[in-house]
Amino acid sequence: MTLSLPDTIRASGTPRSDWSREEVKAIHDAPFADLMHAAGEIHRLHHRAGEVQKSQLLSIKTGGCPEDCGYCNQSAKFDTGLKASRLMDTDTVLEKARAAKAGGATRFCMGAAWRSLKTRDEPKICEMIEGVKALGLETCMTLGMLGKGQAERLKEAGLDYYNHNLDTSPEYYEKIITTRTWEDRIETLDRVRGAGIKVCCGGIIGMGEGAEDRIGLLTELARLDPHPESVPINHLVPVSGTPLSGSAPLDGLDFVRAIATARIIMPLSVVRLSAGREGMSRELQALCILAGAGSIFVGEELLTTPNPSLTRDAQMFETLGLEAR
Repeated sequence: MTLSLPDTIRASGTPRSDWSREEVKAIHDAPFADLMHAAGEIHRLHHRAGEVQKSQLLSIKTGGCPEDCGYCNQSAKFDTGLKASRLMDTDTVLEKARAAKAGGATRFCMGAAWRSLKTRDEPKICEMIEGVKALGLETCMTLGMLGKGQAERLKEAGLDYYNHNLDTSPEYYEKIITTRTWEDRIETLDRVRGAGIKVCCGGIIGMGEGAEDRIGLLTELARLDPHPESVPINHLVPVSGTPLSGSAPLDGLDFVRAIATARIIMPLSVVRLSAGREGMSRELQALCILAGAGSIFVGEELLTTPNPSLTRDAQMFETLGLEAR
């Protein structure tokens, strides 16, 4: 069996947003060699092969979050030993951004452990966006849910991307989080898109879900119209004290299948190899890049979880012959 590629994604025209789960399942479950070949072909049609963007993510407000996301050590509902902090001052954020740029990052993402952005914090957040943008870096924020008018104000400050993940399939969602609905997430994504900010939206796999849930997540992402410009695929990083700390390890090839499927069904999006790289071999990361991942997060910490060192990443880039975008 050879995986055939629909004409709508072979061409350079508008990608599809009418995928059925059956179609996505057929792609996801294809023989591994066929899946990788198809993903590589799609990637080369729309992206420069061997070019990977280096992004860096900073926690600008850590811990104390009222949400109960089962994977997150920043939730106030779990005893993980993480100390909550106040919102960083702008000068510290800009110092971190300069260091990220010096380390090769071209994208700087800022995350706050909030349920939603409060009006009182907007001026400081906008100041951060303006400052990072002035350094010549691509900007991304993840601040929880957004209310009316907030996305527009972030856009005015110069925000390029807003991250708000779907996390998992609609069916598995309530097993992961109960304090925020699936519909809440869609509403914030609609506000981001309506304000003219690029959407960064993906999910986490390895949370005990089955293959059908991974297929369900990918289908929902590919049904967003237009597709998210940025699709982070995260591997669960189990943290002691969180409900998902005892999750069974995910087969590495299942993770690669998710990357490859995302690449095929959302051909223009940047698929990002995100959390979980610290626990991956260099060979597994190489497979993810071959499957179409066009970005990694650099720096020794990803919000509050470990990440490979800059030295290890530099060695991987050299070994694989990758170029930084």
